[in-house]
Amino acid sequence: MAQLEIQELDNAIKQVKIIGRLDIQGTGEIETSFTAHTASKKEKVIVDLADLNFLSSIGIRLLLTAAKAQTKRGGKIVFINPQSSVEETLVIAGINLLIPIYDNAALATEDLNAAVTE
Repeated sequence: MAQLEIQELDNAIKQVKIIGRLDIQGTGEIETSFTAHTASKKEKVIVDLADLNFLSSIGIRLLLTAAKAQTKRGGKIVFINPQSSVEETLVIAGINLLIPIYDNAALATEDLNAAVTE
């Protein structure tokens, strides 16, 4: 099971918090909404992984697809606060080489503001 919490931050940054599991069921539950919030238009997006406790290959695909779409539009996605098991999965899969992972929102915001101009 998975759910999303969406928050608009300062400097036109959107934060999307994923809660639960990104296995086949959880990914199916949030895929449409997650894509709408992260990939439908050029934006600066922080994906908060603090409450994501499992990440499977289908969840990785969801994250990568959104990041790729955002890059094509001139925007950017970054990750913050992954639990150690989720971070390990991202690193093993090499996702950290494609999408930056930060320990806090301040560093993520700094990166997004430097990388994306409106």
